Amino acid sequence: MSASDTPPVIHHMERLAAQGIDVVRVTYPDLIGTERGRDVPLDQLPSACDHGLAFCRAVYHTSPQGDVVPVSGGLDAGLPDICVRPDLDTLTALPWEPGVATCLGDVTDPATGRPAPESPRDLLRTVLDQWGNHGLHPVVGPELEYFLCDAAPEAASGWRRYSEVEGVVYTAGLRADSDNHLLRTLRLLRDMNIGVSSGNHEFDGSQFEINLTHSDAMNAADRAFRFKAAIKELARKEGRLATFMAKPFNGAGGSGFHLHMSCVDDEDANAFDAPDTLHGLSATARHAVAGILAHAPALAALANPTVNSYKRFGPDTLAPWLIDWGLDNRSAMVRVPPERGAGTRLELRLGDASANPYLLIAGTLAAALLGVAAGEEPPAPLEGYGYDTTKSPLLPMDLSAGLDALEADTALTEVLGKDFTTSYLAYKRDEVARSQRHVTDWEFTEYAYHL
Repeated sequence: MSASDTPPVIHHMERLAAQGIDVVRVTYPDLIGTERGRDVPLDQLPSACDHGLAFCRAVYHTSPQGDVVPVSGGLDAGLPDICVRPDLDTLTALPWEPGVATCLGDVTDPATGRPAPESPRDLLRTVLDQWGNHGLHPVVGPELEYFLCDAAPEAASGWRRYSEVEGVVYTAGLRADSDNHLLRTLRLLRDMNIGVSSGNHEFDGSQFEINLTHSDAMNAADRAFRFKAAIKELARKEGRLATFMAKPFNGAGGSGFHLHMSCVDDEDANAFDAPDTLHGLSATARHAVAGILAHAPALAALANPTVNSYKRFGPDTLAPWLIDWGLDNRSAMVRVPPERGAGTRLELRLGDASANPYLLIAGTLAAALLGVAAGEEPPAPLEGYGYDTTKSPLLPMDLSAGLDALEADTALTEVLGKDFTTSYLAYKRDEVARSQRHVTDWEFTEYAYHL
């Protein structure tokens, strides 16, 4: 049999075996962006590709604590299956697990043969298809922050910040990273081929930021998803905790998930660049800004998807909590960096690190597309330091308000799809209800002695 006659899966198996790999980890994102998956011995890969791997659909409806939330299509349907098939184009070796490669999986409903309604990756595909109908192809560069923690049995949470050193924003080396976590992590991620471009210590002690290269939106979402999973796995390997929680500590700021976004046309030219216009932004770019601003309240439900997310907001937090845009202005929700030409782009600073990469990117692109389709113009850009409620409207300030805004934004939910929106709202409203029933340490400290 010639190489050209060899089925693709056999070709991949031979390549992996030559690298000493005997297990393939097939993973996919659940509704909140957590990695779900299964290890498959290499000799079973053809079967996994032909027949798929069966998972319970209710994995999409399972809370971080393991509770199955009553979302339509799960418990009420008798806990049916979904089918996950390896996407062999995403195969890559895991540098920290000898003998193991990983790939993403495509999720379908066995009853219909169509993508599962809750599949975040397929939701993004749907939005990108609509951009393609306009002859435009979004390009995204993700920036993510996280905190690294050491075990602390004496602490109520069981964890403390790895470093308490302050005043070390935008630094690298041992000054704020005595164990060289960042350097070691960058090298391993580089070897995983997910497109890391740089990294540094961030504003608060034990907070780090690692940037990923720009690429087409689906590839960028895939890489951001795998990046988050890798960071958490590498920390576990060292007995540590890496968290992308929006605001994990009272005495520190929050962690963001910023998206740099542009578009190319069918000739691969930057569709946001227009050097002879006001601000050097094309009509497409201005309309995209207008769409993001118009749908920002609903977008918050995807960009800031947890009860904790909204504790990142507020004056002097450097997190955007007003709906505005500005030219190279980091106090604005949408920032337009100063580069023009091929580098012309928008930066959405709304998202926090807990956001599901696929949903954040899909929601942002859906809002921008609505602006492009409507041909709307944004207001004048913010000048000076923002966070002035007399100048700009307020974003939702808790998850319930964000979910209500999402449900009310019928234009956005039509792009995202009714089935996805219904499932997401049900799942997240259950999260809100559970949080409202939970007695916190703050409540006990505030009330127990005096009342």
